Amino acid sequence: MTSSIQDQALQQVADIFDKHVPFHNLLGLDIKHYDINGVEVVIKMKPELIGNIHQNILHGGVTATLLDVVGGLTAFAGLVASRDDWTMEELQQRLTTLGTIDMRVDFLRPGRGERFTGTGTVIRAGNRVSVCKMELHNELGTHIAFGTGTYMVG
Repeated sequence: MTSSIQDQALQQVADIFDKHVPFHNLLGLDIKHYDINGVEVVIKMKPELIGNIHQNILHGGVTATLLDVVGGLTAFAGLVASRDDWTMEELQQRLTTLGTIDMRVDFLRPGRGERFTGTGTVIRAGNRVSVCKMELHNELGTHIAFGTGTYMVG
């Protein structure tokens, strides 16, 4: 597979996750970077995302959602990079089966900040199942949470 097919497939996935998933739009998720080497998804704090009104911190469900989105994107990028003979049709079909099998979130600190960035790395890229590690930091670089997710990729 040429890198242009890889780039095209990942751009299509980023477009779907970034613009066509209503829940992602509600949260204000913004994919800043996405290629086979990594993903960076950003969310800006707004009043609707507060989980603790006394401490003004990010809701834990928003944290988990951001980590899950990052994990799914990371798993799909790992799939794309796992072979060099994918066709666009094969990758589009695989995208229809992409889903979370299991995810663990470790909340390290309260979600304080104005901007939160999620990143991910592939632990294992399989043909059917992939495992990823995800991290969430605020704009100061404070590590807020990390997660490990298992994703269906085929």
